[in-house]
Amino acid sequence: MYQTTHPFQLGPYILHHVLDSHEWHLPFLPVIHLPEFISLHGVMIIFCALILVVLFCGFYRHGQRVPTGITNLLEAFVQFIRDEITIPFLGQEDGVQFTPFFCTLFFFILGLNLLGQIPLFATATSNINVTFPLAFITFYLMTVMTLQKRGLKGFFRAIVPSGVPWPILILIVPLEFLGIFIKTVTLMLRLFANMLAGHIVILCLLGLIILFGLWALPALVLAIFFSLLEILIVFLQAYIFVLLSALFIGQMYHPDH
Repeated sequence: MYQTTHPFQLGPYILHHVLDSHEWHLPFLPVIHLPEFISLHGVMIIFCALILVVLFCGFYRHGQRVPTGITNLLEAFVQFIRDEITIPFLGQEDGVQFTPFFCTLFFFILGLNLLGQIPLFATATSNINVTFPLAFITFYLMTVMTLQKRGLKGFFRAIVPSGVPWPILILIVPLEFLGIFIKTVTLMLRLFANMLAGHIVILCLLGLIILFGLWALPALVLAIFFSLLEILIVFLQAYIFVLLSALFIGQMYHPDH
């Protein structure tokens, strides 16, 4: 008689939960087969965008003299991004102008990260195809927008340090130009790797319980601890992405500072 049940395999179990898919597995419900033009991570992106639209258009009360409730909470984040990130790195004029962009970037990344903490959902920011467009926006602002704002001379001034002897410039200038691409790749990989690694660790710990039963119950305590730590990480990664983006753009816009 052939064995009809397959032994539990931890590797495929983890890959099934971290990789993008056209199937949405929900407990006690039939599998939802998504159409070919959208994947599970794409659904998360649309869902996050809808939540932000409802949050800021429906619950946010602009112009309140004394903000309360959700408005007060959201304005605390907005003021922090404006006063502690955009203005210090981009100056008063550009900082105020770029605040809506960086707020959108922060809340969008934070929303995707938080959705990934819900067991029924997926973490879109653990997909490099999601983090690449986000990093590419920063790359676009560092290059194309710098050329439009400061011209070709201003662009080269941003990658050519002043006061450096010309023999050393032969080495430094190519490295500075290459650094623009390296910074973009760093943004992309940092967010992707951190969100992916956290979920893999938690899934590995939960998988140990399935493999070894009661002998692996201490792994459940560790899984709960890492889940709580992951909540801190989702805020931290959104903050770091916005902070580094503002820093990199500010270095191109205002190289003298």
